[in-house]
Amino acid sequence: MSPRGRRPGGTDTKASILAAARADFAEQGYDATSVRGIARRAEVDPALVHHYFGGKAALFAEVMDIPADPAALIAAVVRGPRDQVGESLVRTFLGVWDGDEGRERFQALIRSALTHQEATVMLREFLTREVFGRVLRELSPAGQPPHELELRAGLAASQMVGLAVMRYIVEFPAVVDATHDELAAMLGPTIQQYLAPPP
Repeated sequence: MSPRGRRPGGTDTKASILAAARADFAEQGYDATSVRGIARRAEVDPALVHHYFGGKAALFAEVMDIPADPAALIAAVVRGPRDQVGESLVRTFLGVWDGDEGRERFQALIRSALTHQEATVMLREFLTREVFGRVLRELSPAGQPPHELELRAGLAASQMVGLAVMRYIVEFPAVVDATHDELAAMLGPTIQQYLAPPP
């Protein structure tokens, strides 16, 4: 039985979950926020969070207005050929953010991260855990020191965020005009070296 005071699923439930998630992510950061904590704050059963959003990563993407499910995209990258992970990640990233709507959302996301400490922490933890960290956890051999995995995730994130800043915020002409194929071919090997180097 659900504890007294929890609301059943309904028209306002999704909005209540989103509001609770925004507050928890802002107060605690990505890592320390849990689905159970969000459900408790929204006064709903945790199963409803999974029902509406699928999990914490997808809920974060909704809160931050990211136009894709990061877990599904990263799963597709990891399932592909190991020696093409770097290029595949670059293509996936560009596929999400290129286009007018994606570009505007990324600009808002980065500007928020640059001006609000809470958004900075959330974005940093999300990128290193759910995006680049997830690739590393899937592809790295057992026994890798955690600090090395964190460093690799951070370096890969710095490359991709740097590309995005140059393409969508600074709008450096050569980077803006480059095709997905050109960017994947030039940046992919660097990402590959961080995330999936040859054994």
